[in-house]
Amino acid sequence: MGTRRHIIEGPASPTTVQRLTRLLPQREDLAAVRRHPRQDLVAGVTVAIVALPLALAFGVASGLGAQAGLATAVVAGIVAAVLGGSNVQVSGPTGAMTVVLVPVAHQHGATGVLMVGFLAGIVLVLMAVAGSGRYVRFLPVSVIEGFTAGIAVVIALQQVPFALGVSDPTGEKVWATAADAAATWLAHPQAAPVVVSLGVAALMLLGGRWRPGVPFSLVGVAIATLVTQVWDAGLVPLGDLPATLPAPSLDFVDLGAVSTLATAALAIAALAALESLLCATVADAMTVDQHHDPDRELFGQGVANMVVPLFGGIPATAAIARTAVNVRAGATSRLAAVSHAVVLLLLVLVAAPLVSAVPLAALAGVLFATCVRMVEAGALRALVRSTPSDGVIVLLTFSVTVALDLVTAVGVGVAVAVALALRSVARSARIEQVPLEVGDHGAEEHALLAEHIVVYRIDGPLFFGAAHRLLLELPDILQVDVVVLRMSRVTTLDATGATVLGDAIERLGRRGIVVLLSGVTAQHEIVLGRLGSTADLRAAGRILPDTPAAIAEARRLLALAGRTPTDEREADRA
Repeated sequence: MGTRRHIIEGPASPTTVQRLTRLLPQREDLAAVRRHPRQDLVAGVTVAIVALPLALAFGVASGLGAQAGLATAVVAGIVAAVLGGSNVQVSGPTGAMTVVLVPVAHQHGATGVLMVGFLAGIVLVLMAVAGSGRYVRFLPVSVIEGFTAGIAVVIALQQVPFALGVSDPTGEKVWATAADAAATWLAHPQAAPVVVSLGVAALMLLGGRWRPGVPFSLVGVAIATLVTQVWDAGLVPLGDLPATLPAPSLDFVDLGAVSTLATAALAIAALAALESLLCATVADAMTVDQHHDPDRELFGQGVANMVVPLFGGIPATAAIARTAVNVRAGATSRLAAVSHAVVLLLLVLVAAPLVSAVPLAALAGVLFATCVRMVEAGALRALVRSTPSDGVIVLLTFSVTVALDLVTAVGVGVAVAVALALRSVARSARIEQVPLEVGDHGAEEHALLAEHIVVYRIDGPLFFGAAHRLLLELPDILQVDVVVLRMSRVTTLDATGATVLGDAIERLGRRGIVVLLSGVTAQHEIVLGRLGSTADLRAAGRILPDTPAAIAEARRLLALAGRTPTDEREADRA
């Protein structure tokens, strides 16, 4: 028998009507809502408590005010939950969006921000109809981590004036504005705003380590508000909030400004697509049986961004932190995200006077702590050290994000990543005439399938452009107990490939499938070791020098578990 080949055959191309139908809510969504409604409602309330201070803070950071953040969290939270492609994802205002929106708000005012959000929504819907969702996953991990760290720094710099109690600082770039605010504060120092902002940040970071389940962001904001009300510290409050969301209106549309705002709209659409699909991937990894639809997710985010500006909100996207809280709180359906938005709406209706008294310095502290949590220093250091190319991409993307803007940073990062990857592939390519491999195990691999063992051979480069196929393919393996991955023919392995390999191994392990590696080269072992992708396999002795050793180990593990394939086949024949 010839070597067994595992081939992925795509389905026949759907018609336009079928594609559009798939983007709409399905019967399965309603069935999921009916399974655990009480559990989903509790999760929704939990997320709302965490989301309230973040919605206020991101609204202020965008330049449109706290009410814009609340409107976004409520409207996008409902629309994206109903129409999106993930059962457990939570949408609303995010820090990455504020980084892009601040220049738009300065140049075009609130009208420009609303229009940009509407146009970005149209772009997202078109991307969904075109089936573009699957392409976003090709973005390298090093680019993602680089601009995530850069975004964290930019958001922190944006909060410096609020934390120092300085109004109307000058400067075209965010770092220049922060420097001007610092100079103004040094000339006339005020202790109160600094104490409040740093106090809230410290409470969130230290309290979160002590009791992770307690919403210390809300606790810190509440304490800061109470203290400033009792002690007249002269801190600037949020100001009046509307007692309800404004009625839908299209007055913001100015067709003459469409052409000048088109570039910003494309950037926001790209950012919304990237952040939402990455968030959905993270949500899938945190659960056992959840799988998102990338095109439907783009559709849901697109419609949400078209509706949100009608209520005075800013562009929205899925939020990783709120989604993680939702999953950990036990959410299983879209009801959790919808209920979180309803709870926020009730807070707007009932507690608007109390919320309006929150000092801006307290919200600055919330975002300071959020920025610290956005950057995982250990993972970032491991990524920088994994390969020289990934280190260069991370540092370059980070630097351009802080110095210039996010869109330029992503473009530069992807361009450099592609160039370095192509160079690596070119260096590893060989055209040689060699004899057939002595002791090739193709026939044996085919027979092993009956023993609940499957052997895969990975050929060629495993880098950011090819690695995700492995992640999508391996978790779908059925009716096997052990998977052996032959790595001897992997020519190139970068940080993305190592990360995706680790994710695939983890997903298989959750399903009770044992994974063994064979033929890992010394160079690839360095990359895998620095990122910790195969640390558990190494500790368990499941990285073998060659395929025969791996097959022998697989049979030994099955025998220890009481699964003797030979006995099972003889029982079947009897």
